[in-house]
Amino acid sequence: MINEQTVEKPKPVKKGMLDNVLEQFDHAADQIELNPNVRKILRITNTEIIINFPVRMDNGDVEIFTGYRVQHNNALGPYKGGLRFHPTVDINAARALAMWMTWKTSLAGLPYGGAKGGIQIDPSKYSSSELERITRRFTYALGENIGPEHDIPAPDVNTNAQTMAWIADTYMSTKSTSERSKNMHVVTGKPVGSGGLEGRDRATGFGVFLTIKFWAEKNKVNLNGKKFIVQGFGNVGYWSAHFLENEGAKMVGVQDAFGSIQNNDGIKVEDLFNYSKSNSGSIVDFPEASAMDGSDFFGIDCDICIPAALGNQITPKNANSIKATLIAEGANGPTDVEGEKILLERGITIIPDIMCNSGGVIGSYFEWLQNRNGELWQLDEILEKIEKKLRTTFNKVTDYADDKKVDLRTAAFALAIERIEKAYILRGIFP
Repeated sequence: MINEQTVEKPKPVKKGMLDNVLEQFDHAADQIELNPNVRKILRITNTEIIINFPVRMDNGDVEIFTGYRVQHNNALGPYKGGLRFHPTVDINAARALAMWMTWKTSLAGLPYGGAKGGIQIDPSKYSSSELERITRRFTYALGENIGPEHDIPAPDVNTNAQTMAWIADTYMSTKSTSERSKNMHVVTGKPVGSGGLEGRDRATGFGVFLTIKFWAEKNKVNLNGKKFIVQGFGNVGYWSAHFLENEGAKMVGVQDAFGSIQNNDGIKVEDLFNYSKSNSGSIVDFPEASAMDGSDFFGIDCDICIPAALGNQITPKNANSIKATLIAEGANGPTDVEGEKILLERGITIIPDIMCNSGGVIGSYFEWLQNRNGELWQLDEILEKIEKKLRTTFNKVTDYADDKKVDLRTAAFALAIERIEKAYILRGIFP
């Protein structure tokens, strides 16, 4: 006889981002009774590229790096999505992020599909010259798998305008002299002096702020005096906080890869930003705030929580401790499925990532158009265009959610998937 006390219960399997996005997709697909054939297509990716490539380091040694580019779907137009440099980059992460990009571009009404990728690397361990060689070698290896009318990368975690400039230059150098100028829009998020868009640096954070503002207007909430916390104080987190502070809201907690800080009386956004720039990008030891245990971060007393770092940050382990009444997802997939169920049961509103952080890809679309058409727009024009497009999306999503009595993520996914379904039904499937 087996002693029951000695039998170990199976441990619950931790879900990854791919599990989450597929569960989100299936839930929305059931909601709209998605065509079963289209469902089969959208549950898988079109193309998956894994590249192992050598790069010579500053000391003369050669290191081998692994890069990824996953192209999920292009039914609505060229693949679009960022490239990230991070140790967590792998094929499943790229698959999940590519799928989210497909829903994001579709929901925003853009003529794009979804892709994602990057290099499995900790960029802090490499010099600028090494990162340039790594980026250029990866770009060369990708070859014709990217292109201005085929697959258009953009910045993501640990990549920036400089990274995009290296990619654009490398890609264009493979073309004939007469063709180089026609390929500048192979990437977006470039420096303004190299074909970039004025305001692209703040587009994602501005979009996060706008969706919060639209939500506040709809619910007759005054943002002045509201407390918010930000996880991730990079480009997205900083600009989200910047615009919120301008509305009178108060930042009371910040977490980055190095540590967590809080001050219930408020942390000045610009002061922290300037400090982090002088402190190797870290918020640690900021004199106007107190250090805190990172595991307690989401439990800070606040009204608005902005997870703007990596995926799977809000889980069943911390969802019950969240005191915010609104979560605005600045990152891709920051809330896992089980964590979300807890939040919704508690009456907490979640502005889903595919709407909340879509200001970045909307800005990228305008940069792509600017390069493609030889136009030049000013900052105020760009921000106005982003606001107009996001307001349209927000109204569609909230109207659908109110009409169907569903949460905002289900509404956003349903609208995004319906647009793609319509394209397949109208065009048919070859042959």
